[in-house]
Amino acid sequence: MSARKKAEAKKGTAKKAAAKKVASKKAEAKKVAAKKVAAKKVASKKAHAHRHAHPHAHRHAHPHGHGHGHGHEHEHAHPHEHEHDHPHEHEHAHPHEHGHEHAHPHEHGHEHEHPHDHDHDHDHDHDHAHPHAHTRGPAQAPLPRGAGKGKILFFDAPSGLAGDMVIAALVDLGVPESVIEDAVERLKLTGFHLHFGTRERSGIVATSFDVHLDSKQPERTWGAIRKMIQAAKLPSGVASRAIATFERLAASEARVHRMPIDEVHFHEVGGVDAIVDVVGSAAALDYLGARLIVSPLPMGHGRTKARHGVLPLPAPAVVECLKGLPTYDGGIAFELVTPTGAAIVGAHATESARWPAMRPERTGWGAGTADLADRPNLLRVVLGEPTESASRLGERGSHVVLEANLDDATGELLGTCIESILAAGALDVWTAPLTMKKGRPGQLLGALVEASRADEIAAVILRESTTLGVRRHLVDRVERPRRIEEVSTPFGAIPVKIAGGPFGPPQRKPELDACVAAARAHDVPVRQVIEAAVIASASLR
Repeated sequence: MSARKKAEAKKGTAKKAAAKKVASKKAEAKKVAAKKVAAKKVASKKAHAHRHAHPHAHRHAHPHGHGHGHGHEHEHAHPHEHEHDHPHEHEHAHPHEHGHEHAHPHEHGHEHEHPHDHDHDHDHDHDHAHPHAHTRGPAQAPLPRGAGKGKILFFDAPSGLAGDMVIAALVDLGVPESVIEDAVERLKLTGFHLHFGTRERSGIVATSFDVHLDSKQPERTWGAIRKMIQAAKLPSGVASRAIATFERLAASEARVHRMPIDEVHFHEVGGVDAIVDVVGSAAALDYLGARLIVSPLPMGHGRTKARHGVLPLPAPAVVECLKGLPTYDGGIAFELVTPTGAAIVGAHATESARWPAMRPERTGWGAGTADLADRPNLLRVVLGEPTESASRLGERGSHVVLEANLDDATGELLGTCIESILAAGALDVWTAPLTMKKGRPGQLLGALVEASRADEIAAVILRESTTLGVRRHLVDRVERPRRIEEVSTPFGAIPVKIAGGPFGPPQRKPELDACVAAARAHDVPVRQVIEAAVIASASLR
């Protein structure tokens, strides 16, 4: 072999050795990587098995929104299906190794026809093998138990509300997550876990709350759920609130389907969410101890398809649960108020107001799942001290105006009626001419009374006049401070009412009855006595 060939052979051998060495290193690196992956999977399974052994909650600080067209859970008692006319895609940004079902977006179990798209966008990039990754702390310091006693808890719900939004907002307000978790764990249910996280809506970062299923749940009747709650060793306040909420929901479903209340079935997915949302919200409300007031609620429109046929929105059970509370057209084809949300406020709200008379102390935000086109899908809860007028009367007003329209009362009858109303304690009484239906002339009879005496004086109006009903309006009034002073006149002592305060020069008004009596006693005109009393009181301030 020539020297050149020997050199080339030697060079080729060296190249093969180098390539073999590189391949060996790559193979070793692959083995190390494979071991790491295997170890990670083992750790993941262990962590997952530990975490899902009980309804354990973990918090995500990133958007955890499954952009379903319905951002709330729904717990209808009839069997039904979802039908969509558009692509129903899931875009997962991470591998789901749980093998569990996500129960939070749709618990209607019936078909919805809405003009919006249903895209499920999981915007979170995290490994579910570790339960507390990417944690963002609470928005504010936790509230102590009983922090709401003597205060108002206001649900401001321009985008409606659902059970998960209620819990999320109350946790954001300062109710510890452990209050919810402890109450739910006492139910001894398995096969699900809880998620607390955050979602951003219109720049507002709000708390979110979701129930995730790890296994299928059995269908449960209200009778079975009631026994479960009673056997759960919950604090009495929590148990009574939970039962009151579920009774409202179950009674509504029973009325709609005309069936015994104990036989009402809740959907196998929605039932778990309903139980968690009802018991969790009951625990949070009991923890605070405040008086609940809710804003007028917006009603979405549209229709749903169930096995029973096409149903309108708002759902029949929602309307039943909201009996007695004001609602209005929400202007959107969307279920803004869910049955659970309606049952919570229907069972526990003492009144409704656009904004109650209070001094706000704290605010919490709860996020729904869906992104609404025309408003942020948020529930705001506000804890505050009632103002003086509200705490004094339990209502917004210190006085009441009583009114009645009369078209069959004579002038003499009106005169005696006015005397009777004044004698009963009214502060003022008046009449004003009216033109009533069919062109009949009539009179408006009105009276200003203290709120505490409104019922008593309304009864006098009904007894002494010809009206069949009395209207009442709560009012507040700004008053000048006043006092009575007696002044000496050539006709004797005359009482004069002096109205002062920072409202300009004082006003002086002699008491007419005293002036009439003095005029008759001295055989002079009444106006002469009045003039003398005004002059005598000129120096009084």
